[in-house]
Amino acid sequence: MKSKLLVWLAMLRGVLRHNLRWMSWNLFLAFIPLALSVWLFRRRDVAQKSTSLLWWLGLIVFIAFLPNAPYILTDIIHLVEDIRRQNSIWVITLIVIPQYILFIFAGFEAYVLSLINLGYYLNRRGWGQWIVWAEIAIHALSAIGIYLGRFLRFNSWDLITNLDTIAGTVLDDLAQKRPLAVMIITFAIVGGLYWLMKSITLAVLLQRSNTKRRRQAALSDQGLKQSR
Repeated sequence: MKSKLLVWLAMLRGVLRHNLRWMSWNLFLAFIPLALSVWLFRRRDVAQKSTSLLWWLGLIVFIAFLPNAPYILTDIIHLVEDIRRQNSIWVITLIVIPQYILFIFAGFEAYVLSLINLGYYLNRRGWGQWIVWAEIAIHALSAIGIYLGRFLRFNSWDLITNLDTIAGTVLDDLAQKRPLAVMIITFAIVGGLYWLMKSITLAVLLQRSNTKRRRQAALSDQGLKQSR
């Protein structure tokens, strides 16, 4: 029994170490726009003040790095390689697949939360009617970014260091049927998954908010009773 446990632990360590580096890096890139969305859209004073040059620079970086979050969906191709590499169905079922599920969920949820924060900001500025259009535009930009990253191997920082090449490549590929079809399919997948995940996320956040309010109300009632 002990020897089997050691074997399992060795397998677990090997699988985790094999994917840890690139998964950690991709998640780091996915969480950059999430962190920026909190600073750009969730501060209490951001809706009352006029936007500064620093805010606009932050918004540009936010948009440039945002496709890294849904890009994680395409990392599913590595799952096929990992499954082929393993000889044990138990390792695949209990270690490899759960690892990818958590990885992809975390990355895409960062995308969802980032756009929820953007919608919160637009509502506070009185621009709630533009939320859906902003989401559609960002899905389209993300689809282009995912294509550039997955198939042409560009990075977010190439928008600064290699903008002319990226612009020319995008214009050329938009005129071709195959790249355009890939972008359209990617747009549909990202948009559909976003709608589903946003609905679930907002439901969870609403439930937590209601629970917090009930607790505060209960504590308030308890305090009133004690004061009497």
